[in-house]
Amino acid sequence: MAYFEQTGPHTYRPTQHVGGAWQADEQHIAPSLGLIAHVVEQHRDARRDDHLTISRLAFDIWGVVPLEEVSVEVEVLRPGRTIELVEATMRHDGRTIVTMRTWLQQTRDTTALRGTAWADVPGPDDVPAWDIAAVWPGGFIKSVEVRRDQAEPGRAVAWARPTQQLVAGQQVSPLARAVGMFDLVNGLTVREDPRTVAFPNLDLTAHLLREPGGDWLGYDIRVSFDDDGVGITHCVLHDESGPLGTVSQTLTVRPL
Repeated sequence: MAYFEQTGPHTYRPTQHVGGAWQADEQHIAPSLGLIAHVVEQHRDARRDDHLTISRLAFDIWGVVPLEEVSVEVEVLRPGRTIELVEATMRHDGRTIVTMRTWLQQTRDTTALRGTAWADVPGPDDVPAWDIAAVWPGGFIKSVEVRRDQAEPGRAVAWARPTQQLVAGQQVSPLARAVGMFDLVNGLTVREDPRTVAFPNLDLTAHLLREPGGDWLGYDIRVSFDDDGVGITHCVLHDESGPLGTVSQTLTVRPL
Protein backbone atom coordinates (compact mmCIF):
# COMPACT_ATOMS: atom_id res chain seq x y z
CA MET A 1 0.00 0.00 0.00
CA ALA A 2 0.94 3.64 -0.36
CA TYR A 3 -0.42 7.05 0.61
CA PHE A 4 -1.35 7.93 -2.99
CA GLU A 5 -1.94 6.25 -6.33
CA GLN A 6 -1.37 8.24 -9.52
CA THR A 7 -4.48 8.24 -11.69
CA GLY A 8 -3.51 10.65 -14.50
CA PRO A 9 -0.75 13.04 -15.62
CA HIS A 10 -1.52 15.44 -12.74
CA THR A 11 -4.01 13.53 -10.56
CA TYR A 12 -3.64 11.34 -7.47
CA ARG A 13 -6.05 9.31 -5.38
CA PRO A 14 -5.44 8.98 -1.60
CA THR A 15 -5.63 5.61 0.11
CA GLN A 16 -6.95 4.80 3.57
CA HIS A 17 -3.53 5.67 5.01
CA VAL A 18 -4.16 9.39 4.37
CA GLY A 19 -7.10 9.61 6.81
CA GLY A 20 -6.92 12.75 8.95
CA ALA A 21 -6.37 13.26 12.66
CA TRP A 22 -8.92 16.05 13.21
CA GLN A 23 -11.54 14.27 11.03
CA ALA A 24 -10.95 10.67 9.92
CA ASP A 25 -12.94 11.17 6.67
CA GLU A 26 -10.67 14.05 5.57
CA GLN A 27 -7.10 13.90 4.34
CA HIS A 28 -4.25 14.41 6.77
CA ILE A 29 -2.26 17.16 5.12
CA ALA A 30 1.15 15.59 5.87
CA PRO A 31 1.26 13.09 2.97
CA SER A 32 -0.11 15.77 0.65
CA LEU A 33 2.86 18.02 1.38
CA GLY A 34 5.20 15.15 0.57
CA LEU A 35 3.29 14.50 -2.66
CA ILE A 36 3.65 18.15 -3.70
CA ALA A 37 7.41 18.04 -3.04
CA HIS A 38 7.65 14.83 -5.09
CA VAL A 39 5.83 16.40 -8.04
CA VAL A 40 8.08 19.49 -7.88
CA GLU A 41 11.16 17.26 -7.99
CA GLN A 42 9.76 15.35 -10.98
CA HIS A 43 9.03 18.65 -12.73
CA ARG A 44 12.58 19.90 -12.01
CA ASP A 45 14.23 16.73 -13.29
CA ALA A 46 12.17 16.78 -16.48
CA ARG A 47 13.39 20.33 -17.21
CA ARG A 48 17.05 20.19 -16.20
CA ASP A 49 19.80 17.76 -15.26
CA ASP A 50 21.74 19.67 -12.57
CA HIS A 51 19.56 18.64 -9.59
CA LEU A 52 19.05 22.03 -7.96
CA THR A 53 18.53 21.40 -4.26
CA ILE A 54 15.36 22.46 -2.43
CA SER A 55 16.31 24.82 0.40
CA ARG A 56 12.92 26.23 1.42
CA LEU A 57 9.34 25.01 1.17
CA ALA A 58 6.52 27.38 2.17
CA PHE A 59 3.07 25.78 2.23
CA ASP A 60 -0.21 27.64 2.74
CA ILE A 61 -3.16 25.39 3.59
CA TRP A 62 -6.39 26.81 2.16
CA GLY A 63 -8.81 24.29 3.62
CA VAL A 64 -9.65 20.68 4.33
CA VAL A 65 -10.01 18.05 1.63
CA PRO A 66 -12.03 14.82 1.60
CA LEU A 67 -10.43 11.45 0.89
CA GLU A 68 -10.90 11.96 -2.84
CA GLU A 69 -8.78 12.58 -5.92
CA VAL A 70 -6.57 15.69 -6.07
CA SER A 71 -4.48 17.34 -8.78
CA VAL A 72 -1.02 18.90 -8.48
CA GLU A 73 0.43 21.32 -11.02
CA VAL A 74 3.74 23.20 -11.03
CA GLU A 75 4.85 26.57 -12.44
CA VAL A 76 8.31 28.14 -12.52
CA LEU A 77 7.86 31.71 -11.28
CA ARG A 78 11.49 32.79 -11.39
CA PRO A 79 13.69 30.73 -13.72
CA GLY A 80 17.44 30.91 -13.37
CA ARG A 81 20.71 29.11 -14.00
CA THR A 82 21.60 28.68 -10.31
CA ILE A 83 18.43 29.70 -8.42
CA GLU A 84 14.74 29.12 -9.17
CA LEU A 85 11.45 29.97 -7.47
CA VAL A 86 8.75 27.37 -8.18
CA GLU A 87 5.07 27.32 -7.22
CA ALA A 88 2.92 24.19 -6.92
CA THR A 89 -0.84 24.04 -6.38
CA MET A 90 -2.94 21.14 -5.12
CA ARG A 91 -6.63 21.23 -6.00
CA HIS A 92 -9.70 19.10 -5.32
CA ASP A 93 -12.65 19.40 -7.69
CA GLY A 94 -11.29 22.74 -8.93
CA ARG A 95 -10.85 24.16 -5.41
CA THR A 96 -7.37 25.13 -4.21
CA ILE A 97 -6.29 23.09 -1.18
CA VAL A 98 -2.58 23.86 -0.78
CA THR A 99 -0.15 26.23 -2.46
CA MET A 100 3.60 25.90 -2.08
CA ARG A 101 6.45 28.16 -3.09
CA THR A 102 9.92 26.67 -2.96
CA TRP A 103 13.42 27.98 -3.60
CA LEU A 104 15.77 25.68 -5.46
CA GLN A 105 19.47 26.47 -5.63
CA GLN A 106 22.74 25.17 -6.96
CA THR A 107 25.02 23.48 -4.45
CA ARG A 108 28.79 23.91 -4.09
CA ASP A 109 31.50 22.65 -1.76
CA THR A 110 31.52 24.69 1.47
CA THR A 111 32.90 21.97 3.72
CA ALA A 112 35.44 24.36 5.26
CA LEU A 113 32.60 26.66 6.39
CA ARG A 114 30.28 24.02 7.82
CA GLY A 115 28.87 24.71 11.31
CA THR A 116 25.69 25.17 13.36
CA ALA A 117 24.63 26.28 16.83
CA TRP A 118 21.79 23.73 16.89
CA ALA A 119 22.35 21.05 19.51
CA ASP A 120 22.31 17.34 18.76
CA VAL A 121 19.45 15.28 20.22
CA PRO A 122 19.26 11.65 21.37
CA GLY A 123 18.94 9.32 18.38
CA PRO A 124 15.97 7.03 17.67
CA ASP A 125 17.63 4.10 19.45
CA ASP A 126 17.84 6.21 22.63
CA VAL A 127 14.21 7.42 22.67
CA PRO A 128 11.34 5.17 23.85
CA ALA A 129 8.52 4.04 21.58
CA TRP A 130 5.32 6.08 21.89
CA ASP A 131 1.78 5.18 20.83
CA ILE A 132 0.66 8.33 19.01
CA ALA A 133 -2.65 6.60 18.16
CA ALA A 134 -3.57 6.86 21.85
CA VAL A 135 -3.86 10.64 21.32
CA TRP A 136 -4.86 10.95 17.65
CA PRO A 137 -7.15 8.94 15.34
CA GLY A 138 -6.91 8.47 11.59
CA GLY A 139 -5.28 6.34 8.94
CA PHE A 140 -2.15 8.44 8.63
CA ILE A 141 -1.46 8.33 12.36
CA LYS A 142 -1.81 4.54 12.30
CA SER A 143 0.72 4.35 9.46
CA VAL A 144 3.68 5.95 11.28
CA GLU A 145 6.11 4.60 13.84
CA VAL A 146 6.96 7.13 16.57
CA ARG A 147 9.45 7.40 19.41
CA ARG A 148 9.27 10.28 21.88
CA ASP A 149 10.95 11.76 24.95
CA GLN A 150 8.62 14.47 26.31
CA ALA A 151 9.98 16.98 28.81
CA GLU A 152 6.55 18.62 29.27
CA PRO A 153 3.44 19.27 27.16
CA GLY A 154 4.61 21.31 24.19
CA ARG A 155 8.28 20.36 24.55
CA ALA A 156 9.70 17.07 23.29
CA VAL A 157 12.26 15.27 21.19
CA ALA A 158 10.69 12.73 18.85
CA TRP A 159 11.57 10.49 15.93
CA ALA A 160 9.15 9.15 13.34
CA ARG A 161 9.12 7.16 10.12
CA PRO A 162 6.35 6.15 7.70
CA THR A 163 5.45 2.53 7.03
CA GLN A 164 3.96 3.24 3.58
CA GLN A 165 5.33 4.42 0.24
CA LEU A 166 4.41 7.96 -0.74
CA VAL A 167 3.18 7.13 -4.26
CA ALA A 168 2.46 3.56 -5.32
CA GLY A 169 5.02 2.15 -7.75
CA GLN A 170 7.17 5.29 -7.88
CA GLN A 171 10.68 5.95 -6.66
CA VAL A 172 10.52 8.85 -4.22
CA SER A 173 13.50 10.84 -2.97
CA PRO A 174 14.48 10.91 0.71
CA LEU A 175 13.50 14.59 0.71
CA ALA A 176 9.94 14.04 -0.54
CA ARG A 177 9.55 11.12 1.87
CA ALA A 178 10.66 13.35 4.76
CA VAL A 179 8.46 16.29 3.68
CA GLY A 180 5.53 13.88 3.93
CA MET A 181 6.32 13.65 7.66
CA PHE A 182 6.87 17.36 8.42
CA ASP A 183 3.25 18.14 9.33
CA LEU A 184 3.25 15.38 11.95
CA VAL A 185 5.15 17.79 14.21
CA ASN A 186 2.00 19.54 15.44
CA GLY A 187 0.72 16.34 17.05
CA LEU A 188 3.90 15.00 18.62
CA THR A 189 3.73 16.97 21.88
CA VAL A 190 0.36 18.60 22.43
CA ARG A 191 -0.07 21.40 24.96
CA GLU A 192 -3.76 20.57 25.37
CA ASP A 193 -5.99 17.55 24.80
CA PRO A 194 -7.18 17.76 21.16
CA ARG A 195 -10.60 16.52 22.32
CA THR A 196 -11.07 19.82 24.21
CA VAL A 197 -8.95 22.28 22.20
CA ALA A 198 -8.45 22.38 18.43
CA PHE A 199 -5.16 23.81 17.14
CA PRO A 200 -4.86 23.09 13.39
CA ASN A 201 -2.08 24.76 11.43
CA LEU A 202 -2.68 27.29 8.67
CA ASP A 203 0.72 26.86 7.06
CA LEU A 204 4.07 25.12 7.24
CA THR A 205 7.45 26.55 6.31
CA ALA A 206 10.62 24.46 6.19
CA HIS A 207 14.17 25.73 5.73
CA LEU A 208 16.67 23.00 4.91
CA LEU A 209 20.46 22.88 5.08
CA ARG A 210 20.61 19.63 3.11
CA GLU A 211 18.58 16.65 2.00
CA PRO A 212 17.78 14.19 4.81
CA GLY A 213 19.15 10.67 4.92
CA GLY A 214 17.99 7.42 6.50
CA ASP A 215 14.55 6.19 7.50
CA TRP A 216 14.04 8.23 10.67
CA LEU A 217 13.17 11.94 10.88
CA GLY A 218 13.94 13.67 14.18
CA TYR A 219 12.05 16.59 15.75
CA ASP A 220 13.23 18.93 18.52
CA ILE A 221 9.87 20.59 19.20
CA ARG A 222 8.51 23.62 21.04
CA VAL A 223 4.79 24.51 20.95
CA SER A 224 3.50 27.89 22.17
CA PHE A 225 -0.04 29.25 22.65
CA ASP A 226 -0.70 32.90 23.48
CA ASP A 227 -3.88 34.37 24.99
CA ASP A 228 -5.29 35.59 21.65
CA GLY A 229 -6.03 32.33 19.85
CA VAL A 230 -2.72 32.21 18.01
CA GLY A 231 -0.06 29.55 18.43
CA ILE A 232 3.25 28.50 16.93
CA THR A 233 4.86 25.10 16.57
CA HIS A 234 8.61 25.36 15.94
CA CYS A 235 10.98 22.46 15.40
CA VAL A 236 14.60 21.79 14.53
CA LEU A 237 14.67 18.81 12.18
CA HIS A 238 17.27 16.05 12.45
CA ASP A 239 18.35 12.86 10.81
CA GLU A 240 20.81 10.45 12.34
CA SER A 241 23.71 12.56 11.03
CA GLY A 242 22.57 15.67 12.95
CA PRO A 243 20.46 18.82 12.48
CA LEU A 244 19.24 19.45 8.94
CA GLY A 245 16.76 22.35 9.09
CA THR A 246 13.67 23.85 10.73
CA VAL A 247 9.89 23.69 10.47
CA SER A 248 7.45 26.33 11.74
CA GLN A 249 3.65 26.38 11.73
CA THR A 250 1.04 29.04 12.52
CA LEU A 251 -1.75 27.55 14.67
CA THR A 252 -5.32 28.70 15.16
CA VAL A 253 -6.21 27.78 18.76
CA ARG A 254 -9.91 27.10 19.37
CA PRO A 255 -11.39 25.74 22.63
CA LEU A 256 -14.13 23.24 21.73
